[in-house]
Amino acid sequence: MTEGAHHLPAAIDEIETTADISIPTDPLERVIGQEKAVEIARIAAYQHRHLLLVGPPGIGKSMTAQALALHLDRPRSELRVVHNPENPERPTVEIVSRDEVHREREALRSVEGELIAPADAPASVAERLGYRCPRCSFYSLPSERYCPSCGNIKQVLPGMAGSSNPFRDLVGGILELTVSPGGNPQESVRTTRLRNGVEEVVAYERAGDRIKVLDQRALERRRTLQRESPSKVLVKLDRNSFVMATGASETELLGDVRHDPYGGHPQLGSLPYERVIAGAIHESHEGVLFIDELPHLGFLQRHILTAMQEKRFPISGRNPQSGGAAVRVDSVPCDFILVAAANIQDLHGILSPLRSRIAGSGYEVLLETTMADNEANRLKVAQFCAQEIAVDGRIRPATRAALLELIKEARRRAEVLDGRRNALTLRLRELGGLIRTAGDLAAVSGSETVDAPHVRRALERARSIEEQVREAYGSFQSGLRQESTEAQRQQASGYYHWTEHPDPSQFPGGYG
Repeated sequence: MTEGAHHLPAAIDEIETTADISIPTDPLERVIGQEKAVEIARIAAYQHRHLLLVGPPGIGKSMTAQALALHLDRPRSELRVVHNPENPERPTVEIVSRDEVHREREALRSVEGELIAPADAPASVAERLGYRCPRCSFYSLPSERYCPSCGNIKQVLPGMAGSSNPFRDLVGGILELTVSPGGNPQESVRTTRLRNGVEEVVAYERAGDRIKVLDQRALERRRTLQRESPSKVLVKLDRNSFVMATGASETELLGDVRHDPYGGHPQLGSLPYERVIAGAIHESHEGVLFIDELPHLGFLQRHILTAMQEKRFPISGRNPQSGGAAVRVDSVPCDFILVAAANIQDLHGILSPLRSRIAGSGYEVLLETTMADNEANRLKVAQFCAQEIAVDGRIRPATRAALLELIKEARRRAEVLDGRRNALTLRLRELGGLIRTAGDLAAVSGSETVDAPHVRRALERARSIEEQVREAYGSFQSGLRQESTEAQRQQASGYYHWTEHPDPSQFPGGYG
């Protein structure tokens, strides 16, 4: 199945399998049956408006939010937290543009130096870095303390290079215990060399199985970078524009400062700026913050409202017992598009000021649960099946007969769940589960396609517990009454659940 320009056949009869259906390249066109929500999502992406999507689970709320994010421009800035030497507990925030980030990356590449093979470095340098054995001239990794060729220690001690020292082996053995486990303790060697007739300082550094060479210009650039205020990338430039914060804790949503058992001691611990952690509201800067089941965030909605109003929100230590409690970074940018979702019955749980902010700076949309049963919408169900098969990656293409069975089931669910006749359901998450079950049955049976019998068998396996109870007991209420009566009989006979009596002696006969 290939992605290309969005094209659907004129009728179901023109489809042999779902492989004949092209998948839209525009992610918003993959949202099925929610034309009004898709239109408003396009506007929200273009105008940077907030969005509240209302409806039952499984009808495309999160898919709409992700598609909206893909219509945004890539983030234009990187956020960094910078060490404040005058007041370390109050680090500052720095906004770095995309161009500046790219220039810095180029500058860093200029100090990365040239990588050479250890054999291409001067012999004395290779020995001092631990690559070359001073006895047999064999090259190996500096992590190998002993030469694999002659078995001697590779360490070259000060003043002992060269074979003319008669006490080399003796003194080397005496001082062997002072050598670090990695062989030669020198990670870098500085020397001079002639280039174009001019003597310059050059540094050789370990770089795994290679040696990095830094010329004088690279060393000067490195010193310049090291003199700049130390900083940490808080929100990187190359990030995802879609951040899901559904069910996030206070720390995950708003950020935090990690605890340091050494109290930020400069020699033992970590400086405060190094322990600052961004929250989801900061990571979604210049992107989309998606929160499903918004009412379940409770009091945290007030912080989201503040972030939406100010477009900045401080990061501070949230545990009063933590070493980060005294650290605070003010005015951290968080200019995001909020796409929130809720069920109709939970609308009262959304804070009124937050509802007002969304409505005043965006849109509230009630999503559809059904669509009319016509040829165009039946083709949309077929498109949805093709999308689900492509996303799963382990399901064979579905035949036209299988699609007709799925459309028939979509029609039945619209009538049973929503009381709509001549309609097709848009509760597509459960329909997607049915497609996967049918696809699994086809794969296990070795079939090259998903056929109508696979869908019918999947329907038998995909019934909800309520449907299974109705079949077993005649109705759900009958099953509930029978189970309740059985529980009462067991209670009257003295039977209790074992967790109510942890002492085995209280059970006649013990736990059995």
